[in-house]
Amino acid sequence: MSYFGNVNQVKYEGPDSKSPYAFKYYNPQETINGQTMEEFLRFAVSYWHTFTGEGSDPFGEGTMVRPYDNFTGMDLAKARVEASFEFFEKLDVPYFCFHDFDISPETNSLKETLDNIDQIVGVIKDHLKTSKTKLLWNTANMFTHPRWLFGAATSPNADIYAYAAAKVKKGLEVAKELGSENYVFWGGREGYETLLNTDMQLELDNLARFFHMALDYAKEIGFEGQFLIEPKPKEPTKHQYDFDVATGISFLQKYDLADKFKFNIEANHATLAGHTFEHELRVARINGMLGSVDANQGDPLLGWDTDEFPTDLYSTTLAMYEIIQNGGLGSGGLNFDAKVRRGSFDPEDLFFAHIAGMDSFAVGTKVAQKLIEDKVFENFIADRYSSYREGIGLEVVEGKADFHKLSEYALKLDKVESNKSGRQENLKAILNQYLLDAVRG
Repeated sequence: MSYFGNVNQVKYEGPDSKSPYAFKYYNPQETINGQTMEEFLRFAVSYWHTFTGEGSDPFGEGTMVRPYDNFTGMDLAKARVEASFEFFEKLDVPYFCFHDFDISPETNSLKETLDNIDQIVGVIKDHLKTSKTKLLWNTANMFTHPRWLFGAATSPNADIYAYAAAKVKKGLEVAKELGSENYVFWGGREGYETLLNTDMQLELDNLARFFHMALDYAKEIGFEGQFLIEPKPKEPTKHQYDFDVATGISFLQKYDLADKFKFNIEANHATLAGHTFEHELRVARINGMLGSVDANQGDPLLGWDTDEFPTDLYSTTLAMYEIIQNGGLGSGGLNFDAKVRRGSFDPEDLFFAHIAGMDSFAVGTKVAQKLIEDKVFENFIADRYSSYREGIGLEVVEGKADFHKLSEYALKLDKVESNKSGRQENLKAILNQYLLDAVRG
């Protein structure tokens, strides 16, 4: 059975193509940094938004029309797997990602729920035998059901904590069985609303214990994938323990976990934390903890996670600037944690959205690579901080200065050297020029 019969294989046709089913800038075989674009960008499709999302929002019911809507229960779960692999093949995408309850329905019985997961994992495993598409990462949904009202690994209820452990145990087993290259911890509800009823110390300690137990079990079963934490600010609690990368690094360092985890960074979450996407990528990169990316964008006029497909070339360029400087994403990738708008309800819109996102990151990659090759920002920054390459500045950098020496030096100055202009507007104009040159070809 074909679920997307109106769509043929999506291929690269170049900037002059008028086909909505063709890549204009993403050429999978084009070389970047010694790798093909496909190998370097490592695009992934998010199972939840693409195949289980119904298009609902806080004010309206779902609008999506999907070719498997006539199925229910486990039949629906199996149909979605079939549809997903058809989609992966036609989009020619190398990876996908899922939560446990994206692929299989949850029941009131934990045992039955885990048995259902096993069934669908078997179906996925069969498809993986003949598909080029692999599993980038999987994770556990510990935020939807009412049991997670007060968190999972930070719940005040030890029974809930144990339930969460059972789910992650199964998730790691699934990751091992399907050859997942990573496992993601997405906090969801790991936070609090008020300190009046919260033992913050116990919750943070328990969260760390949970991570250590997960590492121990992964080692026990031989799962060698990278563990990732995804910062998640403001949704749904006011005080999320995984608010941003800097907060996450502090937590990992305190609990002796920093060498075991990296970060899965989402663009829209960066916005909610009050940061730019590139800021979060930079903080992770300079700390050696940039692991993977959830590629999307938010709406600056709305105060929640809108998960739009990334089409902002300015943002994709600055993101790829960080990723290229990082030497790529290792075992991570660019996962489209993005959903089509409620008004884009046809199955074909899923292809249009992914094509737009993949082309946008392809443009960003080309521009960022050219900026790095020409050392546009590096040369300017080197000149701006040149005082630290000689004299008293070099002594600071080499650890040879102290307050006595610095004070003595300052007292001898006839005048303090004037600051140099930051040239912010000029640098943005140069960035625009590189963007326009790339698009024009």
